[in-house]
Amino acid sequence: MKNSSSYSSAALLAFLCLLFLSLPSPSFCAHPKCNSHDKKVLLKIKADLNNPYHLASWDPKVDCCEWYALECDRNTGRVIALTIFAGNISGQIPPAVGDLPYLQNLEFRKLTNLTGEIPSTVTKLVHLTFLRLSWNHLSGPVPSFLSQIKALTFLDLSFNNFTGSIPPSLSELPNLLALHLDRNRLTGNIPESFGNFAFGNSVPDIYLSHNMLTGTIPRSFGGLNFSLRIDLSRNKLEGDASFLFGKNKTVQFVDLSRNLFVFDLSKVEFSENLIYLDLNHNKIFGSLPQSFTNLGLQFFNVSYNRLCGQIPQGGKLQSFDLYSYFHNRCLCGAPLPACK
Repeated sequence: MKNSSSYSSAALLAFLCLLFLSLPSPSFCAHPKCNSHDKKVLLKIKADLNNPYHLASWDPKVDCCEWYALECDRNTGRVIALTIFAGNISGQIPPAVGDLPYLQNLEFRKLTNLTGEIPSTVTKLVHLTFLRLSWNHLSGPVPSFLSQIKALTFLDLSFNNFTGSIPPSLSELPNLLALHLDRNRLTGNIPESFGNFAFGNSVPDIYLSHNMLTGTIPRSFGGLNFSLRIDLSRNKLEGDASFLFGKNKTVQFVDLSRNLFVFDLSKVEFSENLIYLDLNHNKIFGSLPQSFTNLGLQFFNVSYNRLCGQIPQGGKLQSFDLYSYFHNRCLCGAPLPACK
């Protein structure tokens, strides 16, 4: 038995050795090197940003696919993602970013002193699906030429100093899933063309909060079925907003707070998909519909409106404190004082 055991161990060792020798050598597994054109462009971007310490790894002697803040395609070595995040960087977005022809993701985010406008060269990035230029100090108008980047699925220009009106042409982005223009200084109306966003299977989530938008919500919004969220809070919008709701809507998060909306809440039908509803600081009147008791609400606020009547009992409505209801005309019942 001992000899048999020794023979089995030897055979196993020999098999493992043959298996190891049959594997490709490391040279065959190595990823392709960074494309020389892309490398030159990246070094130009670094120079245009005044050679910041944040990009110290961008050494011309090192394969650029090993540099910080970017990603190369594993098969071709072409740069497909440029993500410059949370750095002490001053200057403007280098126009040279448009010379990375295979770029899919472009992100300049939380850079201490990134200023100026978005360069038009980004329209050359025909493969770009993700564009995030948030938490900077960018200014000027939101460029209408962004509508030329047809592959975009995500556009985030939030937390900047953009001014002027929202370009209607953004509704021509056929693959867009999320649009963030919040926390800027945008003025004017929400474009009527935004009611035509439904090119694909879903309507993009829209974030327009904390601007200075005026006028009414386009009636064309009533025909849209937002997939997840619409946030129009903290603007100067007015008029009716009830058409955003409906029994068959899929939207889960709606924030219309701190505007000037006027409509009768008692006549509105709500979808059971709704879990977040913020209507505070408007001019909404009527009473709370009984259907609210059927919703799985996780957040609810109707304070500072002109509502009356008893708060319906049941569902999640009594789980919210009085601050979700107070400063209305004559709302009563738990969690507010009892009706007289």
